[in-house]
Amino acid sequence: MLKGFREFIARGNVLDLAVAVIVGAAFATITTSLTEDVIMPIIGALTGGLDFSRKFVLLGPVPTGYTGSPTDYEALKKAGALMLGWGRFVTVVINFLILAFIIYQLVRFATRTRLRHDAETPATSEEVVLLREIRDELKGREV
Repeated sequence: MLKGFREFIARGNVLDLAVAVIVGAAFATITTSLTEDVIMPIIGALTGGLDFSRKFVLLGPVPTGYTGSPTDYEALKKAGALMLGWGRFVTVVINFLILAFIIYQLVRFATRTRLRHDAETPATSEEVVLLREIRDELKGREV
């Protein structure tokens, strides 16, 4: 059982997948930081200080015993208030769109590079391969 598991892990595609997951997680962290630390503050500056990440709609009463501000998203959430945090959702959607766009650009670049490489190295058709085999066979008979 351990031998089979070792063979499974040693396959190239499993290792490639593991590397892709790790790089993807790191890339997602970078994208999140880009969204939260660069793009959203710029949007906030353009809209007069609007911070989407803290926008919410209170769906129920403020919890009893809550003494904080009724506009403090984090404190209300910690107190257990029933809220619809639409601002965080907007931030996450923007984060996703940025990530999807960057991945699209990477795939597009890789496809162009592969197509350019394929165009530079002409493919050998099956007919050419077959004709070469026939030629080699005929040469072998003449000797």
